[in-house]
Amino acid sequence: MSVTLLYDGIRAGDRSLLAKAITLAESTLEADRKTTEELLKKLLPHTGKSLRVGITGVPGVGKSTFIEVLGELVTGEGKKVGVLAIDPSSQKTKGSILGDKTRMERLSRNPNVFIRPTPTGLALGGVSWHTRETILLCEAAGFNVILIETVGVGQSETYVRSMVDFFLLLMLAGAGDELQGIKKGIMEMADGVAITKADGENLKASKQAMADAQGALHLQSAQASGWTPKVLAISALGNKGIADIWKMVLEYQEHTQSTGYFEENRKLQKKQWLEESLENYFKEFMNGVSFQSKKEQITKEVMNDTLLPSDAARELWNSLVERK
Repeated sequence: MSVTLLYDGIRAGDRSLLAKAITLAESTLEADRKTTEELLKKLLPHTGKSLRVGITGVPGVGKSTFIEVLGELVTGEGKKVGVLAIDPSSQKTKGSILGDKTRMERLSRNPNVFIRPTPTGLALGGVSWHTRETILLCEAAGFNVILIETVGVGQSETYVRSMVDFFLLLMLAGAGDELQGIKKGIMEMADGVAITKADGENLKASKQAMADAQGALHLQSAQASGWTPKVLAISALGNKGIADIWKMVLEYQEHTQSTGYFEENRKLQKKQWLEESLENYFKEFMNGVSFQSKKEQITKEVMNDTLLPSDAARELWNSLVERK
């Protein structure tokens, strides 16, 4: 498929061609990577104009339900919403496990919403290696609000924080000690916290959870953005508090744009994208056949005590440098 055809289709908002372009971006084939690079270069002037929101929380906290209700609210204001639902991958097939698109049935039928479930593959942090490229493609297609739902396992969520403008942590009252384990690491990154399922018999526990979360936030260092994170209680099923969450996100955007932090943060994220891309290419090279063959040979020498591990590493590295 030609770059021109993809470009014209994406700019026209063709969701089918957008999906095909994302598939190309996720491909590891060299030809597909070149097509993606050429396409993104052409689309770049039409990107960067969306509001990017990361949404995380432990499994079962209600991320998909929340996103469905929030998406309906935002599209009701005349905006187009792109949802990148990052699924954990099957280690056997590398495909998605949860199938978030099927769990956002109403939202998936909304003509102003594009939902893309993406398997994490071998990437850490609950995001795909090519999530950033997918964001740009969605922005070029006219989606001005991008919601990124992570796996939410509490592992390396900094990857998500480094690609969004606003980072929302969903918490469930009475989740137990397993929740405490992720609080310290994620709380300091959160721009807002929402206590989910705050209704019925869970209402009392939700109020206590709000107090606990607010206490935890007060212990954190001041954010570089100058923003003070807020804690709100919501019920996605009852559609309570969702409008307040969206209002908080817009207030954050207004605050950071007025201070200049919004654009500065975007620049820092581009730099981090570069660093991560370099790491990924280095990992691919390390897994290459020629490198593995040389490594296997040197490993035998180490195991036979004819070469020290430190000397082996230096010899292997020098052979790579000389070849380059």
